[in-house]
Amino acid sequence: MFVNIMVCPALLLQSFIWISLMGKGVQYDVTHIVSRMCVVQQSSVLIPCRYTSPTEQVSAAEWFFERSPEQKVRVSQDPVFESRGEFVQPDAGNCSLLLKDVRESDAGIFRFVLSTASGRNWTNDQGIQLEVTDAELEVKTESDVVMEGDWILLVCGSCIPSMTVPTYIWRKDGHLHKQNQGDNILVLESVELQDGGRYSCTISGHERLKSTSAEVTVRPGYPPKNISVSISPSGEIVEGDSVTLSCNSDAKPAAEINWFKEGKPVESGRIYSISNICSCHSGEYKCRSRNKHGEIESDAVKLNVMYAAEKSSSSVVAVGISAAVVLMSVILVVFIWLLIRRKRATPSEEQNPRGSRHSKTLEAPEDTYMTLDPQSRCSEYDTLDDMKRSCENTDDPKSQDPAYEDIDN
Repeated sequence: MFVNIMVCPALLLQSFIWISLMGKGVQYDVTHIVSRMCVVQQSSVLIPCRYTSPTEQVSAAEWFFERSPEQKVRVSQDPVFESRGEFVQPDAGNCSLLLKDVRESDAGIFRFVLSTASGRNWTNDQGIQLEVTDAELEVKTESDVVMEGDWILLVCGSCIPSMTVPTYIWRKDGHLHKQNQGDNILVLESVELQDGGRYSCTISGHERLKSTSAEVTVRPGYPPKNISVSISPSGEIVEGDSVTLSCNSDAKPAAEINWFKEGKPVESGRIYSISNICSCHSGEYKCRSRNKHGEIESDAVKLNVMYAAEKSSSSVVAVGISAAVVLMSVILVVFIWLLIRRKRATPSEEQNPRGSRHSKTLEAPEDTYMTLDPQSRCSEYDTLDDMKRSCENTDDPKSQDPAYEDIDN
């Protein structure tokens, strides 16, 4: 019964492709129809194949199996396939291979080769990749340590059988847990402590197939922590804008989030979005994060919604201040430029003293020939004694008054 179910779809598809090829006038061709197949261990599978040839007699038609590029064997001559592999209708252009009691070692590439009397060989280079699966269970987790709120993936077998829609039966601690049709993956989302246990799987119709099991351990979670609130966009908020408040916290399992304005509940969920905001939304907001292990509340954040006119006046003031700053900068630059220009147009301080000294130097020779005034200076033509006396007595009243001269005489 199993073989018949698999043969019918394959034969229909083969016939369609074969007719198409003949309509195109193909002389020699080998068609494998599919490039990859999956089969359950200990079951039977039909590997579909079709070939076309002219009236020339075919000298040989046989299947080859490749476990690896270095290991190629003829299916008809290999003892491993003895009594397990056979053609379905070799005389009617049907080269399909029926493989019974599939084993894990049968995984590899099967390729059909058609040989003619002229010594030419025809084949399909791609061949058919055969995968063999069992009911071995693989566990994939979010982290090495599974905690409350994490997710777990349980995968039964390495692939899903082709040409059929198998039913996967999942058991936990020996009891039926769930059945999946055509899907070999069991997803456990936001696990709880009671989700822990030993899981196993089987494939319907292949209960005799050996199945492995896996132990899943779920550890207790923890209360929310590291809570924070953010507002987007930041900066000034004007009536009519759209604002988003976000609440973030770390918790296992995932926490329930609630929003409060001035102590009154307003929204639930991690994201609180307000569209077409108005001044009535102004106030202090908090979020509360809670799971079965505890709860935590964020610090308050203040939301200030401005009137549109208020923002316009603020913008006008800002523009006015900016214009004033620019104007003052221009005036300052012009003033500095005029100051520098004026300074370059007048003589420097170093030139004036130098000119004065030059003037005095030119006048100095005339003093030598001037009549000496004994009261003011000493002539360089006086004798040393007279010069000494006149210089010492310049300011002495006795030397200036004739009365004192008479007394001395």
